[in-house]
Amino acid sequence: MDGVAAISANDLYRFYHTGDTETRALRGVSLEIGRGELVAVMGPSGSGKSSLLACLAGIDEPDGGYVDIGGSRMTRRIEADRARLRARKIGVLMQSGNMLDQLTVQENLELARKLAGRTSNGIRTFVAMFGVEHRLKALPPELSGGELARASLALALINDPDVVLADEPTGEVDAGNEARMLEFLVELASSGRAIVVVTHSPVVAARANRVLHLADGRFIDA
Repeated sequence: MDGVAAISANDLYRFYHTGDTETRALRGVSLEIGRGELVAVMGPSGSGKSSLLACLAGIDEPDGGYVDIGGSRMTRRIEADRARLRARKIGVLMQSGNMLDQLTVQENLELARKLAGRTSNGIRTFVAMFGVEHRLKALPPELSGGELARASLALALINDPDVVLADEPTGEVDAGNEARMLEFLVELASSGRAIVVVTHSPVVAARANRVLHLADGRFIDA
């Protein structure tokens, strides 16, 4: 341990405008996640959970504050630089849209490797851990819900990221697949990665090292 958080956010603000209406999605959110931690972020719909995850991943830019990944600044960099840092350091698992529908599972994985400057060697062996090696030639819409969830998790982990950010990773799967995916996340944390999971699931929260509660764009005491 070098004392540097795997991922940290300092005083994040994020505002959205629709006509004359302003939505304050994040209002001064700060956090630090260390290596080996599995942290669950919970809160009602509209509390800012997905906005927080997007800012942490560098997919969205906060209106105030900043995000660091292992000591490297993610915020206020051009999109190409953020994308390169994200490809090397972060695995992102969103509720949907993780894979390009026009590419096969294998082609999605190969593209992710290419974006991180890595070769495509060993993909079949890697995805065997997730039980989808027999679906490499399938397009994402051809997968079952459980297969798609596990293939998306494989995509998030294909570049061995230091940080994994997951938005409701078990929200659309049955109890068996939820338990399987949760075990993957717990094992990843045990191996030294930092895991942040946005969730409504008490099952996921019960396995987390910490649970953070968001309401109206701020962390609160539950």
